[in-house]
Amino acid sequence: MEIDKASPTSFPDGRPESAQPKWRQDFPIDVEADAYGARRDFTKFMVLTSLAFVCGQVWIAVQSIFRRRQSAKQRIAAVDDLDIGQAVSFHFPTDRDPCLLIRSAEHEFLAYSSLCTHLMCPVRPDLEHNHLHCPCHEGYFDLASGRPTAGPPRRPLPRITLLIDSGAIYATGVEERLS
Repeated sequence: MEIDKASPTSFPDGRPESAQPKWRQDFPIDVEADAYGARRDFTKFMVLTSLAFVCGQVWIAVQSIFRRRQSAKQRIAAVDDLDIGQAVSFHFPTDRDPCLLIRSAEHEFLAYSSLCTHLMCPVRPDLEHNHLHCPCHEGYFDLASGRPTAGPPRRPLPRITLLIDSGAIYATGVEERLS
């Protein structure tokens, strides 16, 4: 096999550059340099990729710790603003997290995330039947506990912890429950 000395790149079939197909002219690879440094380049790529993943995990952990340390206390409503059997929607802990505050008895207030744990459809209160209803796939949650009672949801709704102080209702945290 004779290699064209005038061309800086040698081709696997030994033909000159002018006789090569268009794709090979666009992507010339030296046969002699093909194996040179391949393991080193691969190792460098893997180390940099692993470092990027580690940095991403550290960033997620730092954000999680920061969120937990924030003393989130958000005023939702005044106690007198809600009648028994009435529900009010609000957002907690961020503006992208819709929730429901429900007054089920004279001195009983319940708050849950209003996104169904099945496919994140909005949950509607059905206080006459003491449950929360997800109309997307006919899921039902118990009003007192937030646990699923019917339909496809398998996980309970996240409960919002409440604080009643000086006639006002405050959201203070989110209880993530797995069962």
